Amino acid sequence: MASIGHVMMGMAAGRLQARRRRELVGSMALFALLSLAPDLDAIGFAMGVPYSAPWGHRGAMHSLGMAALFGVALALLGRLVHLPPLRLGLVTFLALAGHDLADAITDGGLGVALFWPLCNRRFFLPWHPLPVAPIGLAGMLTRRGLHCVAVELVAFAPFVVYALWPRRDHDEKTT
Repeated sequence: MASIGHVMMGMAAGRLQARRRRELVGSMALFALLSLAPDLDAIGFAMGVPYSAPWGHRGAMHSLGMAALFGVALALLGRLVHLPPLRLGLVTFLALAGHDLADAITDGGLGVALFWPLCNRRFFLPWHPLPVAPIGLAGMLTRRGLHCVAVELVAFAPFVVYALWPRRDHDEKTT
């Protein structure tokens, strides 16, 4: 995926996490960044980690187990900073699991290690509507890369609509 869709899903997760309107921008920014976390495994390319290795791209970092681990970690952190831990943990899990599943509906690559550490096998979901994006900025500026961005902008538009839809806080007085 071209990461545009991941960011758009992260914005929606941030909206889901925010309890008040004044928290929206910070929450959406935080979850937009967090939604990119599984792709930190791409650093492995520069370090000689093979794509197909458990810690290669779309490997362990893209597993549902890792999404759960991050969810628990952020829930514990949420307790320390007085955020609802269960909500923060669940939304974190959803944001990261969403990244994994979005990558599993692309039409290329080796698949996603959804069930690591239980197994190293990589999976695709049965439906592949998203073209796999080239890795790196130079690849994204090609015709193919720009096509991937355009497809993601359309496919993930509902997430942005949800994220940016006007909302009222429950504690606001109606007039």
